[in-house]
Amino acid sequence: MSDEIPQITRIAAYGLVRNDKQILLCRLSKQLPRFAGMWTLPGGGLNFGEPPADGMVREVFEETGLHVEPSEIACIDSITGDLPDRAYHSIRILYHTQLLGGTLTYEQDGTTDLCRWFTREETRSLGLVDLVQVALPLAFT
Repeated sequence: MSDEIPQITRIAAYGLVRNDKQILLCRLSKQLPRFAGMWTLPGGGLNFGEPPADGMVREVFEETGLHVEPSEIACIDSITGDLPDRAYHSIRILYHTQLLGGTLTYEQDGTTDLCRWFTREETRSLGLVDLVQVALPLAFT
């Protein structure tokens, strides 16, 4: 039996959802104790075989109640790291989106528990995950 820890690759897709001069962010819930209370983009991991743009649309709706469509890829971000039980490689695809409609709601019993619109200035006082730091210059160009 090997003493090596597992190496896990996760591919996820996120939406840069804008409304005039604001960006939509979601607060991470207690289900993710390491990041609980921090703000992230709506989105998440892809299901096996799911096209990334479809996964982004699904995740944005699940977390926010809003319908979006992707317009173009904003960037592809790749990070690696080590946790006590595994090494990880996260590939994160960020999409510019067009907001189609829906009613802003919060995910129930999920990895996020609140969604809100923020101006770029307002984001400066928030606890942000690194993904949002990558996204802000892309969202507010």
